[in-house]
Amino acid sequence: MSYASVVLTERGHRRLLTGHPWIYKGDISSVESAESGDIVSIRDSRGRHAGFAFYSATSLIALRIISHEDEPDRSLFRRRIEKAIELRRLLYAQRSMERVVHGESDGLPSLIVDRYEDVLVIQTLSAGAERIKEMIVELLCDLLSPRTIIERNDPSVRKLEGLQQISTLVKGEAVTEVWCREGGQLVKVSPLTGQKTGLFLDQQENHEAAAAYARGRVLDAFAYQGGFALQVAKNAAHVTSVDSSAEALHVLKENCHRNGLTHIDTIEANVFDHLTERYRMHATFDMVILDPPAFAKNRGSLAGALRGYKEINLRAMSLLEPGGILMTSSCSYHLSEERLLMLLAEAAADLGRHYQIIEKRTQARDHPILLSMPESYYLKCIVLRMM
Repeated sequence: MSYASVVLTERGHRRLLTGHPWIYKGDISSVESAESGDIVSIRDSRGRHAGFAFYSATSLIALRIISHEDEPDRSLFRRRIEKAIELRRLLYAQRSMERVVHGESDGLPSLIVDRYEDVLVIQTLSAGAERIKEMIVELLCDLLSPRTIIERNDPSVRKLEGLQQISTLVKGEAVTEVWCREGGQLVKVSPLTGQKTGLFLDQQENHEAAAAYARGRVLDAFAYQGGFALQVAKNAAHVTSVDSSAEALHVLKENCHRNGLTHIDTIEANVFDHLTERYRMHATFDMVILDPPAFAKNRGSLAGALRGYKEINLRAMSLLEPGGILMTSSCSYHLSEERLLMLLAEAAADLGRHYQIIEKRTQARDHPILLSMPESYYLKCIVLRMM
């Protein structure tokens, strides 16, 4: 098969040699009649073949590397999906829900596949992945035999690729909800309407880990549908879950009812304001959990995000009993672990208190971090104990 050629600049070729799977538009010297979504042959500045990639004419990420040598045919994509499945079976003997394919980290650029029981949810987040979507669906049917495949292609990143945002049934039975198990608890998943592909799977292992630290009174802030609350409820005397979304809290209540949990209260409120009000009331907790949305969605918003992260953590720290646990997360790639720890230290100093780092965690293992791609390490979860 013949492929259009894309020639890299010297800087682009150096970037390619680092193993990073993205090449930016400014690192391309010339393009030979390629259209968005095409698989192209990459050439270095001397014209030597250097690999294959998805090409985008509209995004700043112009090339998403598929392979450096092997031709990107159907058999290659099948092998990549098989290897991704093999990793999940190595990680988990049994799992009710999991990320089956994590894009570049599984050698399948801009492709996401999540599984909720026998329902698969896919995202094709570039023009190249969109072009091979039908083939991916066929391979998933062959390898996993799902009851249903749903397409959740509503992320705004698709606009950068000139693609429509859409959520729809692709294959199989129409499904509006799936009940899965997480750490022994039943959780409701809405694959067509829930966040991401239905749930935040990247926090799944952190949800379960939180249970070991729970005791007494727990405050779960930015609770969403209760991922943390349902797990810590096993060991806590009482859990207060706070979120600004009435819809999310409604699902949390459904989850509580299904699991027979009566010691989880829900409060619909702005978390910043609620923590301040609790402090004014001299309320204290044995554990506070913070799982805020990404305050820093791009580099330009980092300065404001740093203030937000420091303030929310300072307010949470002020509510802890001596010996209490703060489990705090950031899903902002642009906020590094080093800077997160720095602002936590600043918040503690402002309060005149001392904290121990008990544990550092990251995204669940079915969201692997690609060593050559710093962007794939985005979720930081820090467990602190007040001394």
